[in-house]
Amino acid sequence: MGSIESPAYGPELTELVRPAEPPDLGPGRPDESLRPRLATLDSTSLVAPHALRQPRMAECCRAGLWLLHGFLDESHEISQRIHSTSGSYWHGIMHRREPDYENARYWFRRVGPHPVFARLGQSVGQLAHQLSSPPGWIRKLSEWDPFRFIDLCQAAASEGEPDADLLRQVAWLEWQLLFDYCYRRAIGAAGDDSPDAGDAQP
Repeated sequence: MGSIESPAYGPELTELVRPAEPPDLGPGRPDESLRPRLATLDSTSLVAPHALRQPRMAECCRAGLWLLHGFLDESHEISQRIHSTSGSYWHGIMHRREPDYENARYWFRRVGPHPVFARLGQSVGQLAHQLSSPPGWIRKLSEWDPFRFIDLCQAAASEGEPDADLLRQVAWLEWQLLFDYCYRRAIGAAGDDSPDAGDAQP
């Protein structure tokens, strides 16, 4: 599957956001070889060579990067400090992977209708059209429902869902779109430098 079109990342970030395969639905195993690089990546260096416009959105990106590479505790430490819709989104994904599905549902209720949902639904619909025999659940996700997706991930963990690899592809689409959304706002590339309504500073 192709990557989401994104603004130009610096070389360090470009390498970090291109894993060899989609992340696990569950907790997975941390890639310890990346820990030193992730630990030294602060908000300013994350967006380099761009200027940092919205530090809190850059922190959302940091939470996403730790999560991508299997460091759930480190991601959680960051996302729980970000009191915004996007911070809650990363927080919810972390608990979905943990897995703590009830906690994930709680945080997605805090998210509400995130701006990423519309494009995510479109991307899932495009993925479904690429499949010769798409399962029914993926068609329903063309209007993104984060709670339905939590249910699907929970079923995959408990019942050995045969479509687990496809669910991982959907989760990877979600990660890319949310990271892209946060990154664009972190560097002021979303049309203006103001946060979206849900991520306004208190």
